[in-house]
Amino acid sequence: MPIISLIAAPGALDPALAENLRNAWGGGAVQWLSPDEAAEFPVAALPDTWDDTRAALADQADVNALPDAGRRKKMLLADMDSTMIQQECIDELADEAGFGARVKAITARAMNGELDFEGALTERVALLKGLPEAVIARVLDTRITPMPGGATLIATMKAHGAHCALVSGGFTAFTTRVAADLGFDEHRANTLEIADAVLTGTVTPPILGREAKIEALEQISARLGIAEADVIAVGDGANDLGMLGRAGLGVALHAKPSVQAQCDLRVNHGDLTALLYLQGYARDDFGAP
Repeated sequence: MPIISLIAAPGALDPALAENLRNAWGGGAVQWLSPDEAAEFPVAALPDTWDDTRAALADQADVNALPDAGRRKKMLLADMDSTMIQQECIDELADEAGFGARVKAITARAMNGELDFEGALTERVALLKGLPEAVIARVLDTRITPMPGGATLIATMKAHGAHCALVSGGFTAFTTRVAADLGFDEHRANTLEIADAVLTGTVTPPILGREAKIEALEQISARLGIAEADVIAVGDGANDLGMLGRAGLGVALHAKPSVQAQCDLRVNHGDLTALLYLQGYARDDFGAP
């Protein structure tokens, strides 16, 4: 029996919308996970109008369908750039180097699946050659900000026994700080090569891209003794599609258009706490970061 989830920005979910949908689709009682923000109700089956209605409501709320069992996951596997943080780290480094606009355009195309990820990363990193290593700390201190709701998401899942892993096509110089600040249990990313305190313009091979994120899902879940179905994964770019498709719940968060088109679960109105609502957590269940 599918569960219909409705999520909007705090205070923006009209109770009448939830009741009207429930009535139209012959659903069960509406349960409010957070007043005027997140609600859900069961239905016997998805209606024939599912796709059209979901598209029509896209400007008002995130409307998703979820299984009624096994929703609370034992592991979170999260992308970093534009997912757990609000920036793309390589764009911020490039801005410091004077190539910001050029690199940002390449990043956008790569994340939308228009360019090969590995090739695009190699091209962008090459432009950073000669940048002082100290710039990394400056970017972390002055340019990188967490995505709203991330610390609460991790604190809540860990309070309920879940393992949290950060897996990024970005760089360990950033995932180390971000993982520690947000409370992740572990992290994986690419390593920028540095010589004499200067970036060499290269990345230590092999490059962590789409396949490496799938491998992280396989390896970590196997190590923990859990099924891939016990994992919730979140990301925004084309290189996340593999892990999003394999995880029990794969969530496209404020994702690129091509990514959203290939994901059943999409969050565009809520912040990272939406991943808790999708698992059936109420706001009263949230842990303190």
